[in-house]
Amino acid sequence: VQLVESGGGLVQPGGSLRLSCAASGFTFDNYGMNWFRQAPGKEREFVASISWSASNTGYAEFVKGRFTISRDNAKSTVYLQMNSLKPEDTAVYYCKAHIRNSDYWGQGTQVTVSS
Repeated sequence: VQLVESGGGLVQPGGSLRLSCAASGFTFDNYGMNWFRQAPGKEREFVASISWSASNTGYAEFVKGRFTISRDNAKSTVYLQMNSLKPEDTAVYYCKAHIRNSDYWGQGTQVTVSS
């Protein structure tokens, strides 16, 4: 299983970024996917989830209305569109797959929101 995040960077408050997570090594369209984040000095926290068919999504309260999770099963990729970014969104963002009772994580992509 391999998960590779990309799309992070430095953005001003109010700006947008689109993160991608390219998956390989498993049957992507059989599994739900998740985004988490970890800010310096804080625990890793859940951000968003999407079911295998994309029919169900879930969000942490602090990103509702600003972030959108989506997936392209043909490309084995899950996305996180982040709008109206705030300085408190600064963190390393990780995608996660839960496969047969094991969690698999990517290496993360840094998102910094600052003027």
